[in-house]
Amino acid sequence: MTGLKIAVIGGGSSYTPELVDGLLRRAGELPVAELWLADIPAGAEKLAVVAALARRMAKKAGSPLAVHTTLDRRQALAGARYVVTQFRVGGLAARVTDERIPLKYGALGQETVGPGGFANALRTVPVILDICRDIEALCPDAWLVNFANPAGLVTEAVLAYSAVKGIGLCNVPINMVMTAAKLLGADPADVAIDFAGLNHLVWGRRVLLKGQDVTAVILEKLADGAALTMNNIPDLKWDAAFLKKLGMLPSPYHRYYYMTDRLLAEERAAAAPGGPGTRAEQVQAVEEALFARYRDENLAEKPPELAKRGGAYYSEAAVSLISAIHNDKNEIHAVNTANRGAIIALPADAVVEVNCRVGRGGAVPLPVGDLPADATRLIQQVKAYERLAIQAAVSGSRATALAALAANPLVPAAAAPGLLDDILAANREYLPRFGQ
Repeated sequence: MTGLKIAVIGGGSSYTPELVDGLLRRAGELPVAELWLADIPAGAEKLAVVAALARRMAKKAGSPLAVHTTLDRRQALAGARYVVTQFRVGGLAARVTDERIPLKYGALGQETVGPGGFANALRTVPVILDICRDIEALCPDAWLVNFANPAGLVTEAVLAYSAVKGIGLCNVPINMVMTAAKLLGADPADVAIDFAGLNHLVWGRRVLLKGQDVTAVILEKLADGAALTMNNIPDLKWDAAFLKKLGMLPSPYHRYYYMTDRLLAEERAAAAPGGPGTRAEQVQAVEEALFARYRDENLAEKPPELAKRGGAYYSEAAVSLISAIHNDKNEIHAVNTANRGAIIALPADAVVEVNCRVGRGGAVPLPVGDLPADATRLIQQVKAYERLAIQAAVSGSRATALAALAANPLVPAAAAPGLLDDILAANREYLPRFGQ
């Protein structure tokens, strides 16, 4: 195997040491010679800090990995075999507005679902498609692994509007596997979950321990108060009768759909004067502390504080996926890719989050068939919203944007026009297609 070039768009992200850690741990099966970290001028200082830490990590590991930085993403992309996108248009400041604006209208404020996720999508889709134009020109055979949120929606835009070989990835499924293993007192390698749904709306249809179905055991533990959540989502407990009726393992993000009123109350309390602030405002403090650690010239490993950022197991998910493609492993991974008939109730070209067999040809979805009626109705509604949101982001049509917001199950219908006005006004510099 010859040395590989991997390009990371959004290389100055606090998540980058996670990725570097994964690459170093899997160096024996994934021979990466060059890691190019690209960012925008506003992120230059963070990029330099992250790259310096990455080089110290490589040196400590005795790795010949060459870490490069650039503010010209085309330089990073030229000849790359794999491209990882992990950028956030507007940074955490834009995420703060995504979380605060909806609260004025009695809607949830969150970075990937509801009106906050819609605002994030409007900013992100045009940028990812610009990156895809560069990939088509400079590394047309490269695989794009997209982490940029909302990951499923953004991946669907890539597949619908470009010729790039794209796969969307999220750390929620791997977190669910790791948590289930912990609840079972088992080795994660012995635990498998049959995932089906959409990004941040995925269910575990079955939990298997060494091939034995233990779904009922996990659901009982959740009903008894066991935690299955992530740092960015309050650990609200599940009702036992609800879980029994559901019969599937909900993801942490299902709380936004199944416990909307309770989470809205939590968000309002956090955002109120004297509260800890929205999740984005809390992350700003975490990031400040993280970068203080990253600047320490004695630090040469991924610091444990990074787990507070919310990216747990990111490196394992990303690097194991890249290795599965590169080494034609035909492994099972839960990723975001075109449905191709896996979930009967969704179009073939709709991007879904399901278990796939991953090898040199990419991700091939495993058949799902039908989901329970309630789950089917929910994913159909969310998918209708996602497709309208993509159309709005590409076209700059206010009418389509309004239709997208109105279709979102987490948006009060009467609030959609006011929400749209505020979102467009707050994001004017990032949304030139809307002609404001």
